[in-house]
Amino acid sequence: MRGPRATFTSSPCSHRSPSTAGPAWLSSLSLKQAGQTNSLCLWHGLRPSVCREHAVVQTVVMSRGGPWRCLPFRVLSEFNKHVLEKIWRTAAGGGHTAGSGSQGAVWPLQGWDVGSMRWNLSPREPAHQYTANRGDGYFSHRPKEKTRTDSNNENSVPKDFENIDNSNFAPRTQRQKHQSELVKKPLSKQKEHLRKKLEEEKIKENSLLGKSSNEVVQLGDKPGKNSSDNLKDTHMSPIQQPLKKTGNSSPELSYDQPPKCEVTGKEAISAMSRAKSKQCRQEIADVYCQHKHGKLMPEKVTRFCTLEGKANNNVQWDEDSVEYMPANPVRIAFVLVVHGRASRQLQRMFKAIYHKDHFYYIHVDKRSNYLHRQVLQFANQYPNVRVTSWRMATIWGGASLLSTYLQSMRDLMEMNDWPWDFFINLSAADYPIRTNDQLVAFLSRYRDMNFLKSHGRDNARFIRKQGLDRLFLECDTHMWRLGDRKIPEGIAVDGGSDWFLLNRKFVEYVTSSHDDLVTKMKRFYSYTLLPAESFFHTVLENSLYCDSMVDNNLRITNWNRKLGCKCQYKHIVDWCGCSPNDFKPADFHRFQQTARPTFFARKFEAVVNQEIIGQLDYYLYGNYPPGTPGLRSYWENVYDEPDGVHSLSDVALTMYHAFVRLGLRRAESSFHSAGDNSCRYYPMGHPVSVHLYFLADRFQGFLIRHHATNLAVSKLETLETWVMPKKVFKIASPPSDFGRLQFSEIGTEWDAKERLFRNFGGLLGPTDEPVGMQKWGKGPNVTVTVIWVDPVNVIAATYDILIESSAEFTHYKPPLNLPLRPGVWTIKILHHWVQVAETKFLVTPLTFSNRQPIKQEEAMKYHSGPPKNAYMEQSFQGLNPVLNIPVSAARVDQAKRNAALVGAWLDAWVDSLVGSVWSAVDICSTGPTACPVMQACTQTAWSSLSPDPKSELGPVKPDGRLR
Repeated sequence: MRGPRATFTSSPCSHRSPSTAGPAWLSSLSLKQAGQTNSLCLWHGLRPSVCREHAVVQTVVMSRGGPWRCLPFRVLSEFNKHVLEKIWRTAAGGGHTAGSGSQGAVWPLQGWDVGSMRWNLSPREPAHQYTANRGDGYFSHRPKEKTRTDSNNENSVPKDFENIDNSNFAPRTQRQKHQSELVKKPLSKQKEHLRKKLEEEKIKENSLLGKSSNEVVQLGDKPGKNSSDNLKDTHMSPIQQPLKKTGNSSPELSYDQPPKCEVTGKEAISAMSRAKSKQCRQEIADVYCQHKHGKLMPEKVTRFCTLEGKANNNVQWDEDSVEYMPANPVRIAFVLVVHGRASRQLQRMFKAIYHKDHFYYIHVDKRSNYLHRQVLQFANQYPNVRVTSWRMATIWGGASLLSTYLQSMRDLMEMNDWPWDFFINLSAADYPIRTNDQLVAFLSRYRDMNFLKSHGRDNARFIRKQGLDRLFLECDTHMWRLGDRKIPEGIAVDGGSDWFLLNRKFVEYVTSSHDDLVTKMKRFYSYTLLPAESFFHTVLENSLYCDSMVDNNLRITNWNRKLGCKCQYKHIVDWCGCSPNDFKPADFHRFQQTARPTFFARKFEAVVNQEIIGQLDYYLYGNYPPGTPGLRSYWENVYDEPDGVHSLSDVALTMYHAFVRLGLRRAESSFHSAGDNSCRYYPMGHPVSVHLYFLADRFQGFLIRHHATNLAVSKLETLETWVMPKKVFKIASPPSDFGRLQFSEIGTEWDAKERLFRNFGGLLGPTDEPVGMQKWGKGPNVTVTVIWVDPVNVIAATYDILIESSAEFTHYKPPLNLPLRPGVWTIKILHHWVQVAETKFLVTPLTFSNRQPIKQEEAMKYHSGPPKNAYMEQSFQGLNPVLNIPVSAARVDQAKRNAALVGAWLDAWVDSLVGSVWSAVDICSTGPTACPVMQACTQTAWSSLSPDPKSELGPVKPDGRLR
């Protein structure tokens, strides 16, 4: 539809500061429409607003519901002048001449249809989404923190706590949903009552409660230079709102018993309105009412320590002096609290710490069934290894982690056949940095000590930032904040790291004592965020054992707060938290420091970097023999048949089946000869297992183990197929003189801490929300334009990114209407309107819906593209001729026909798309096969069944070790 006519006259933007005035050509322009004179801001879908209080910018705002923001003129000067000159000739037919750009010049655009300008509009993200989306780039420009090699300031909440919004009242950012899901359900009376009460509390509260609960750390007044806040949505309209999920809101509020008090606290009301289960809402109401009536928290606790202040125990550390083995060496109970699917990394770590004289008690998160099966297998091989018969969901920051430790301690105290002296907790992301002999010699020398790392800062500030003065409750695998509370009188509260080494005497005291201190502290910390970071410190410091505390937990943790403090756990806890980064090879020197005793380090992740684990392993125990296979390879399971197909998404199941067919076609084309069907197969059933495969710390693709019927003998065989993604990132040819862009990728599950997509392989479907990432080299400040093009050449989104000179990464998720049109999408990256690179990604059609073969009605819903063929409110078709992206009616018609495909025709469409961006590298047999030329999987270097001696666990060696 064609819009109203527009004319341009001299600019009314008189509010602009003289010192920061925009370029002359810009200051002369304005848009007159419907009798109202507005500034050039309207070109950006903006409203005029006076920004007098801002010294640096004078154009206005972009927002769709969040606070208005001012936008620098330089965005327009770097991009739009250059573009508009080109667009002017294209869209206006070349009959007009643009102004010279001198002060007071006029662009005679009478008669130019606003509709032809709407390509230059795109919706702005709400302000809270921008902050939540601050990319890795967010802190990358900042100076490196100068951290001593022996620094070990370990806390899971940010240092700059005062700058963080921990509000849980603002609406949470929601995923965009397909139009069919946007059916509003009526609210129950109870829920409506709670919502109104929450709104009333917000009005009463004279504070900034409007920030998003996903907002990240604000360092100073300026946003990070390499953040998503530097995205200049000069092509976006503020009118377009991302689709919100309203149809699946929290369940109706109901209780087994009505609350025993009136719930008036705004935080409790918020928690109850967000809780999913009736049981959780009941718990929230009960705990809140107990606290309101003064029956929950202890008011005063007895201190038994006779010291004034903290104990100041200094332990001597001489690496050479601990090489000897004492006459009565200590024996250690290692408690491994593990989760996830990284079984091979866990086995490698276990292999490194194992000794026949120690004891190993392993707790596997109750949500990690695959890992639990793997742990049970290797634990049965060793008499000094046991697995807990009980399992908890040890969520980040949850009270369940403290419960896990306390229950493990009670179990260990009851194991009379395990005479251990020290309790050490580890995770699968830990690794030893010194030998067992060194650790045993050191602890034998200090067998009466307890090793915990304290925060080492102002105690009042620690209590505040740790949330110890807030009431929390864990239910529905979430930590809900319910209100304020007071710290009990009579004791000193302390805390720091939740990784520690405790002697048996203190463990016995904590688990079996019924004195006032232990009993009340267990009660207090049952409703505490991150309780394991403070409970043991506080009990020890106030107990009769207070003189045994050593302010050192004998660990090195890789805290990199500029990357690790992104409030990334807001979906789990109503608070802002940090997480340490993974070690990389450049960090190896930190393990060699001798300034203080350290025996373990964290974190390590083989999917991020396995090389550093190998370096450390070889440093401690020597290299493997030459020719040892698998040293540079890493395999991690992502699906195992006992998990059940219900554990897979429809996208993953669709792609895995397509990978199987791709592999069987390769087997037929590579091994098949005329008249011989011995290497021809028909796929049978769902995959048996799927692994990620890495080589030299590079993702190599998926390994899918599956069943197939051999057509020559009609027998079922089990094969494994290796599929690898094709390279889709291309630098323009001939390359431009713009050399800063190093790489670009599209995916989901962006990890801003490690700066990678956790959705390895980028398996995307029509209802996913892709994120665009760019990696940059050093260079001058530039603005680039990113354009998203769908499979039928519809331009879905376009936006600018301001790249500062020191930026390393940027990422942005455009708010596209769903579903996305299936097929291969193209992302073009332009500088000064000249393409410098492009990348592609696949949005796969779905062959399954709820793990069942998709029906035609569902296929039409998911495969037809967004409602009205519009990814955003406006159309960008004015850009197609400029970018030489023709829209073909034939391709559009074919897309409509494809949307109705089901069965074998749908499989064929999926296979053609998958084959364009993935290739089958090899296929092998896990057992007997009728194909004479197919290799056995155990004989390959790539199969998940190939040798992996670094992670394989064998018999105990004469020295008592496995490694």
